Amino acid sequence: MEIKLIYAVLIIIATALLFTIIGYIIRKQSAERKIRSAEEAASAILQEAEKQAKAVKREKIIEAKEEVHRLRKDLDQESRERRDELKRMERRLLQKEETLDRKTAQIERKEEEFKQREYEIRKMQEQVAATLQQQLAELEKISGMTSEEAKDILLTRVRDEVNHEMAMMIKEIENQAKEEAEKRARKIITLAIEKFAADHVSETTVSVVSLPNDEMKGRIIGREGRNIRALETLTGIDLIIDDTPEAVILSGFDPIRREIARIALEKLVADGRIHPARIEEMVAKARLEVDQIIREEGEAATFNTGVHGLHPELVKLLGRLRYRTSYGQNVLNHSIEVSHLAGAMAAELGLDVQLAKRAGLLHDIGKAVDHEVEGPHVAIGADLARKYKESREVVNAIAAHHGDEECLTMEAVLIQAADAVSAARPGARRETLEAYIKRLEKLEKIADSFDGVDKAYAIQAGREIRIMVKPDKIDDEASVTIARDIVRKIEEELEYPGQIKVTVIRETRAVDYAK
Repeated sequence: MEIKLIYAVLIIIATALLFTIIGYIIRKQSAERKIRSAEEAASAILQEAEKQAKAVKREKIIEAKEEVHRLRKDLDQESRERRDELKRMERRLLQKEETLDRKTAQIERKEEEFKQREYEIRKMQEQVAATLQQQLAELEKISGMTSEEAKDILLTRVRDEVNHEMAMMIKEIENQAKEEAEKRARKIITLAIEKFAADHVSETTVSVVSLPNDEMKGRIIGREGRNIRALETLTGIDLIIDDTPEAVILSGFDPIRREIARIALEKLVADGRIHPARIEEMVAKARLEVDQIIREEGEAATFNTGVHGLHPELVKLLGRLRYRTSYGQNVLNHSIEVSHLAGAMAAELGLDVQLAKRAGLLHDIGKAVDHEVEGPHVAIGADLARKYKESREVVNAIAAHHGDEECLTMEAVLIQAADAVSAARPGARRETLEAYIKRLEKLEKIADSFDGVDKAYAIQAGREIRIMVKPDKIDDEASVTIARDIVRKIEEELEYPGQIKVTVIRETRAVDYAK
């Protein structure tokens, strides 16, 4: 039984193995058939691709041959055109060369003609020179003078005639210009002055405080002078207590300090309690009061003139000018007047009225601090205006209003004129006797420094100078010239308010005696 089972298993294994071998053989044959079919298909594709490649190659070769033929044709056409152009250029060059040869021949002929003419002209010049030399020799022989002497005489006469005509022309032009300028200037200045007329009050370096009685003087002095010392120390002002009844004199160069001392002393006198502590308190109150007055005066000046947008420090400096005087003229009132005058003249001339007013109001701003800062008030004022961002035109008007710089605008010229008009008003300014005499002496000295001046007299309080010239040295024409030279030297060397009239007098006298 077990043997049968073994045989059965062996038969099953053999059968399975047989079937496996048969399947393998069948699959191998099928794969070989597929491979042969794929190889045949690939061979067919390759053959077809080769046929298409050959066709494309033939087409490209044909196209390339056509392109080469076209390019060769274009190149031949371009070559023919260039050859034609070269031939045309060659013909033009030949024509130009022929024209140039003809012109060269003409030029050579003209050169020969010019040389011939030059030779003839040279011969004629030699003949003329010889003839002129003979004539000069004959003239020298006849006149008894050499040609140089005759030339000097002729030049002298021509020079005299030219000087005479020039002097007459200068005089005529000056007269016409002066007449027209004076008419126009009088009209403009008159209109400006009519629109604004200011009062002038002369101030000094002292102030007087009235007292209720003379006993108050002792209380002001205090025990061993302690009160008066405290007041002088705190204000920087000298108190002069003398025999003047019921009055104390305050003396000081700084007007603001003098005003603080005056207000403080008046408060102390009204209060009656005078001692160092009370003096210190009243001086502090007076200083605050003066600062408030300064601000108010500055604001009032800007409101009065219509000048707005000023820096607060400039407004404060304007207020300080309320306590500043120049030759006795209040500087703040003078600045306001200059502003109005310059604005009126600018309106008449069609210029910038606001610029003229602004520059006129600020033109003397440097005088507010000129005792604290070194330098002339013109330079100080220009620096202040530049510091507080004023315009270039305003700075130039301030710097040029005394002629220290050149005026860049017409408004700057108007500031000079308005400043002179305000200062020259009757009673506006006063000079010390010593400065006045020195100015007159210097004026006469300038006139005496010119050759031909006999005497010079300053009259009309220095507003005019009359000059007597020597008639044998200065003729009528030279009188005009010397007057202009003296005016120029006065303008360069002398400082003066307003204007100075220069009158040159040439007098010829014939004297004889009957016997």
